[in-house]
Amino acid sequence: MAGLQIPLDHVLLLATLLFACGLAGLMSRRNIIFMLLSLEVMLNAAALAFVAAGAHWGQADGQVIFMLILAVAAAEVSVGLGLVLQVQRRLKSLDMDGADRMRG
Repeated sequence: MAGLQIPLDHVLLLATLLFACGLAGLMSRRNIIFMLLSLEVMLNAAALAFVAAGAHWGQADGQVIFMLILAVAAAEVSVGLGLVLQVQRRLKSLDMDGADRMRG
């Protein structure tokens, strides 16, 4: 008995909705932490689309790209958290408008 088959259109619609939510969060929030979380949601939406497409066509390429996206997400989190610590230490706030004053 084959497992439950979810149509590719439904998964891509879910990935699109997740990406749109992440983009809306990135554009509307000014807090660095929320901006990083929105970026993570957008990366996960792209990863979901790649895995679903790879499963639909029976190729392992989707999982390979997913592993690449995981590596990029890990690097983004490490650099982003380092940036958050520096902004918090210097400005005593995580507002991105205040971080604009940090220019050279």
